[in-house]
Amino acid sequence: MKPLKDILVVDFSQFLSAPSSTLRLADLGARVIKVERPETGDICRQLYVSNVNLNGESSIFRAINRNKESFQADLKIEADKEQVYKLIEKADVFVHNFRPGVIERLGFDYETLQKKNPSLIYGEISGYGKEGPWKSKPGQDLLVQSLSGVTWLNGNEGDPTPIGLALVDILSGAHLTQGILASIYKRLKTGEGTKVSVSMMESIIDFQFESITTFYHDGGAPTVRPKSNSAHAYLGAPYGVYQTKNGYLALAMGSIPFLGELLSADELLKYEDFQTWYTQRDEIKEILASTLMENTTEHWLSILEPADIWCANVMTWDVLFEHDGFKVLNMIQDVKMGDGYEYKTTRCPIKIDGEYLTSPVGSPALGEHTAEITKELIES
Repeated sequence: MKPLKDILVVDFSQFLSAPSSTLRLADLGARVIKVERPETGDICRQLYVSNVNLNGESSIFRAINRNKESFQADLKIEADKEQVYKLIEKADVFVHNFRPGVIERLGFDYETLQKKNPSLIYGEISGYGKEGPWKSKPGQDLLVQSLSGVTWLNGNEGDPTPIGLALVDILSGAHLTQGILASIYKRLKTGEGTKVSVSMMESIIDFQFESITTFYHDGGAPTVRPKSNSAHAYLGAPYGVYQTKNGYLALAMGSIPFLGELLSADELLKYEDFQTWYTQRDEIKEILASTLMENTTEHWLSILEPADIWCANVMTWDVLFEHDGFKVLNMIQDVKMGDGYEYKTTRCPIKIDGEYLTSPVGSPALGEHTAEITKELIES
């Protein structure tokens, strides 16, 4: 049995952040009912990151809303609103990620719902919290990354470089899930509901805890990224990614003189003091880059791995997906929508008692479960 079996989640969320949280709750066994407006539904249904169309809607929506049900309601119509209230009265968890002020205007703020369901766990994600000059700014991943300072930690010296994933969305969703799970435990002990609030900005600031702590204890020195082969703004050489004769090689921490011996790069032998791996990392990386270009990735791995140097081939997805190291993980699952449309997507990365948390249920069509949910949970 999955650990959240019999937990009912009413999900008002859209886009990626909060839907990634309710996806994880669904993976853990919760029943997630996605309340969507008529005609358009979750805006993410038409939010494309590429021209890939899966059964008439975006690949993002299909990936992040699998294993959920869709209930269609117009919250501006009193009858629909009352139906949703009845649904929430039977729920364990309520989730939304509207901008501050919107949920209050709709009449689904914490105080209102707590009166209707005192044991309700109320989860919300905002872009920047409910106070301060940014509270009404759009909580969009790139914008939050840009304001947070994280773009100055990636890539080589020069222009700011965003992380090429919706990292802030997924982090804030994970933090909301953690808060909800802790609140479920609290309710088991006390019977009380809880309000869990997460902001995307706080999530990405917390994500930078190492670098921010360093900043505060390094005299507030500006972040200086390597001129080339960067993989971390603060770590010394050899930490980085290097081109080889036929691909790329990642090098983590390691002794520079020892690498010099293994790679037959005598120029590296003089860097015996580990402080130079930081103070002279650019010139060390230049030597490493020049040396590693002389042969193939496989050649260097055959030398470095037996010597217990932390290194790896830098794989593309097509190479990764054919590798036994990936195949043994069984990370890809097939799911099917209500109309029979099938697609491949990732599974939950968590195992419980050695069992994968999988489900064959794909994302719902807009309003697909409205009649069924109305009969089972609202009219009963």
